[in-house]
Amino acid sequence: MTRPPVPPFTLDTAVQKVRLAEDGWNTRDPETVAQAYTPDSHWRNRAEFVDGRDAIIAFLRRKWTRELDYRLIKELWAFEGNRIAVRFAYECHDDSGNWFRSYGNENWEFDERGLMRTRHASINDLPIREADRRYHWPLGRRPDDHPGLGDLGF
Repeated sequence: MTRPPVPPFTLDTAVQKVRLAEDGWNTRDPETVAQAYTPDSHWRNRAEFVDGRDAIIAFLRRKWTRELDYRLIKELWAFEGNRIAVRFAYECHDDSGNWFRSYGNENWEFDERGLMRTRHASINDLPIREADRRYHWPLGRRPDDHPGLGDLGF
């Protein structure tokens, strides 16, 4: 299976890859999201290590069971060859109605078919009031005219 765009990345294809990743994660569908990763993909997510698609699916199911009304924005930070660095922020709430904005950076490495084989994520959580939320689009893909991270001052 090939997952365009494939490396080596240009500015345009790196931006496209980041947006496709954002769109995928905003579906909150673990099985769909996991198809973007190699079968033996290796993740570090905060202090958790995840290996392989089955573990990715299990991880994402747990994540989106806890992180309700999840909305994410990713932005290209840097790229070279088969690697992309992004920064991101997402908003969600827990089952008690407590809202959070989580900020982070990810380093990605892709195979020749455009599947991500390595993902390292560093993430910090900030409790926010519901009134301080900045992501108000309907659940799913972020609209093209919605501000990005830089536009929102993040």
